[in-house]
Amino acid sequence: MRRAVDIHQHLWPDALLSSLARRTAAPRLKRDGHGWWLELAGDAPAPFDPAVHDPGTRTGDRIVVAPSLPLGIEALSDAETLLEDYHRGVLELGAPFELWASPARPALVDELLKAGAAGIALAGRELVDERWAPALDRLAAAGKPLLVHPGPASGSPAWLPALTGYVAEMNAAWHAWAQWGRPRHPNLRVVFAMLAGLAPLHAERLAARGGPSEAVHDPLTFYDTSSYGPRAIDAMLRVVGVDRLVYGTDVPVVEPTDLSALGEAALHALTVTNPERVL
Repeated sequence: MRRAVDIHQHLWPDALLSSLARRTAAPRLKRDGHGWWLELAGDAPAPFDPAVHDPGTRTGDRIVVAPSLPLGIEALSDAETLLEDYHRGVLELGAPFELWASPARPALVDELLKAGAAGIALAGRELVDERWAPALDRLAAAGKPLLVHPGPASGSPAWLPALTGYVAEMNAAWHAWAQWGRPRHPNLRVVFAMLAGLAPLHAERLAARGGPSEAVHDPLTFYDTSSYGPRAIDAMLRVVGVDRLVYGTDVPVVEPTDLSALGEAALHALTVTNPERVL
């Protein structure tokens, strides 16, 4: 029996939680008489519950854990140490958990794949940075996929960057990939988080402006459904087709969305058939 896949969850292993709690500057975890707080650069401290990262609370046949790129760990001087805490912690969990790795530098991609990562994740703004191009070539040669995820974006209230900075970054990343990334990496399977900020829905405008509108038909570009519901997903289905969408929840950042309105056939494609093709 084939297993259903959630291709996009977040889980901070104990080692990473401890390391964040020892930091004296953002990003860090800080505890006071009222509980734990997460401090990020440019944002007010936000309440944090470590229990949401308890792997024992997660259910699913196959869960691929993504790095929390909005933390901005990759740019820190101690990035490799913190990311090693994340990588090792997820890999040690074993099934049903699998790892989207976050390399602090391009040279680490091969090492992370050898350790057992299902693929790697990059922030949208890094996607067509030339320094990553050789690493993406090796990723494609290894038959492993790339997850494109939003990076740091500060703002208050918390929903504001999620609806502005994140969406804009993913939209820009998809269009940059269509113009420069795909020609450079013709065999790389790519998954855009959060439906690429709905970028493919702008295909008519893209065509009108003379852009690469055929990118909506790219068979190696996929879109995870994280943070969106059946109406947005149905609109994407009509543009890119059912075989290019994969189920991702973004747990514990948001609660899973009820997608039963899409029907059993579409749900099977999103949770089983398509993720198997990606992974």
